[in-house]
Amino acid sequence: QVQLVESGGRLVQVGDSLRLSCAFSGRTFSTYDMGWFRQAPGKEREFVAAVGWAGTTFYADSVKGRFTISRDNAKNTVALQMNSLKPEDTAVYYCAARARRGRYDDSGSYPYWGQGTQVTVSS
Repeated sequence: QVQLVESGGRLVQVGDSLRLSCAFSGRTFSTYDMGWFRQAPGKEREFVAAVGWAGTTFYADSVKGRFTISRDNAKNTVALQMNSLKPEDTAVYYCAARARRGRYDDSGSYPYWGQGTQVTVSS
Protein backbone atom coordinates (compact mmCIF):
# COMPACT_ATOMS: atom_id res chain seq x y z
CA GLN A 1 0.00 0.00 0.00
CA VAL A 2 1.24 3.47 -0.88
CA GLN A 3 2.02 5.79 2.00
CA LEU A 4 2.66 9.51 1.64
CA VAL A 5 4.08 11.82 4.29
CA GLU A 6 4.27 15.57 3.70
CA SER A 7 6.55 17.97 5.51
CA GLY A 8 7.73 21.55 5.36
CA GLY A 9 4.60 23.57 5.99
CA ARG A 10 4.81 26.52 8.38
CA LEU A 11 3.96 30.18 8.90
CA VAL A 12 5.72 32.54 6.49
CA GLN A 13 5.46 36.16 5.39
CA VAL A 14 4.19 37.51 2.10
CA GLY A 15 6.88 37.18 -0.55
CA ASP A 16 8.74 34.42 1.26
CA SER A 17 9.70 31.06 -0.20
CA LEU A 18 8.91 27.63 1.18
CA ARG A 19 9.70 24.10 0.10
CA LEU A 20 7.32 21.24 0.78
CA SER A 21 8.40 17.65 0.56
CA CYS A 22 6.50 14.39 0.26
CA ALA A 23 8.00 11.00 1.04
CA PHE A 24 6.56 8.03 -0.87
CA SER A 25 6.75 4.41 0.22
CA GLY A 26 5.11 1.09 -0.42
CA ARG A 27 5.34 0.76 -4.20
CA THR A 28 7.64 1.61 -7.10
CA PHE A 29 7.75 5.39 -6.98
CA SER A 30 9.03 5.87 -10.51
CA THR A 31 5.82 4.45 -12.00
CA TYR A 32 3.50 6.86 -10.18
CA ASP A 33 2.23 10.27 -11.14
CA MET A 34 2.52 12.68 -8.21
CA GLY A 35 0.41 15.72 -7.46
CA TRP A 36 0.04 18.54 -4.98
CA PHE A 37 -3.39 19.83 -4.04
CA ARG A 38 -4.46 22.36 -1.43
CA GLN A 39 -7.53 23.20 0.55
CA ALA A 40 -8.19 26.53 2.19
CA PRO A 41 -10.77 26.94 4.98
CA GLY A 42 -14.27 26.89 3.59
CA LYS A 43 -13.12 26.04 0.08
CA GLU A 44 -12.92 22.90 -2.00
CA ARG A 45 -9.66 21.09 -2.54
CA GLU A 46 -7.90 22.43 -5.62
CA PHE A 47 -5.11 21.31 -7.90
CA VAL A 48 -1.74 22.99 -7.51
CA ALA A 49 0.83 21.04 -9.51
CA ALA A 50 1.67 17.58 -10.77
CA VAL A 51 4.62 15.69 -12.16
CA GLY A 52 4.07 12.62 -14.27
CA TRP A 53 6.03 9.41 -13.93
CA ALA A 54 8.11 10.49 -16.94
CA GLY A 55 8.80 13.93 -15.49
CA THR A 56 6.26 16.09 -17.32
CA THR A 57 4.99 18.91 -15.12
CA PHE A 58 1.64 20.68 -14.87
CA TYR A 59 0.59 23.73 -12.90
CA ALA A 60 -2.53 25.57 -11.91
CA ASP A 61 -2.66 29.02 -13.47
CA SER A 62 -2.67 30.58 -10.00
CA VAL A 63 0.80 29.23 -9.19
CA LYS A 64 2.43 29.11 -12.61
CA GLY A 65 5.74 30.95 -12.55
CA ARG A 66 5.90 30.92 -8.74
CA PHE A 67 5.78 27.22 -7.82
CA THR A 68 7.98 24.39 -9.10
CA ILE A 69 7.28 20.71 -8.65
CA SER A 70 10.08 18.17 -8.90
CA ARG A 71 10.63 14.51 -8.20
CA ASP A 72 13.66 12.53 -7.07
CA ASN A 73 13.23 8.90 -8.06
CA ALA A 74 16.37 7.90 -6.17
CA LYS A 75 14.94 9.24 -2.90
CA ASN A 76 11.26 8.50 -3.57
CA THR A 77 10.32 12.08 -2.90
CA VAL A 78 8.42 14.88 -4.60
CA ALA A 79 8.95 18.50 -3.71
CA LEU A 80 7.02 21.70 -4.21
CA GLN A 81 9.16 24.83 -4.24
CA MET A 82 6.92 27.83 -3.56
CA ASN A 83 8.22 31.34 -4.21
CA SER A 84 6.64 34.79 -3.91
CA LEU A 85 4.02 33.45 -1.55
CA LYS A 86 0.75 35.31 -1.21
CA PRO A 87 -1.93 35.26 1.50
CA GLU A 88 -4.21 33.37 -0.91
CA ASP A 89 -1.69 30.51 -0.90
CA THR A 90 -2.67 29.79 2.70
CA ALA A 91 -4.05 26.26 2.84
CA VAL A 92 -3.42 22.71 3.86
CA TYR A 93 -1.26 21.19 1.14
CA TYR A 94 -1.72 17.54 0.25
CA CYS A 95 0.52 15.20 -1.67
CA ALA A 96 -1.24 12.65 -3.87
CA ALA A 97 -0.19 9.66 -5.96
CA ARG A 98 -1.69 7.50 -8.68
CA ALA A 99 -0.63 4.64 -10.89
CA ARG A 100 -3.45 5.00 -13.42
CA ARG A 101 -3.56 7.93 -15.81
CA GLY A 102 -6.10 10.68 -16.26
CA ARG A 103 -6.38 14.44 -16.01
CA TYR A 104 -3.62 15.70 -13.77
CA ASP A 105 -5.90 18.20 -12.09
CA ASP A 106 -8.58 15.64 -11.25
CA SER A 107 -8.31 14.89 -7.53
CA GLY A 108 -10.61 11.90 -7.99
CA SER A 109 -7.99 10.16 -10.12
CA TYR A 110 -5.53 10.03 -7.19
CA PRO A 111 -6.31 7.17 -4.80
CA TYR A 112 -3.46 7.85 -2.40
CA TRP A 113 -3.16 10.92 -0.19
CA GLY A 114 -0.97 12.22 2.58
CA GLN A 115 -2.22 13.75 5.79
CA GLY A 116 -1.49 17.31 4.67
CA THR A 117 0.81 20.07 5.86
CA GLN A 118 -0.33 23.57 6.81
CA VAL A 119 1.04 26.58 4.96
CA THR A 120 0.08 29.98 6.32
CA VAL A 121 1.14 33.17 4.56
CA SER A 122 0.84 36.19 6.77
CA SER A 123 0.59 39.74 5.52
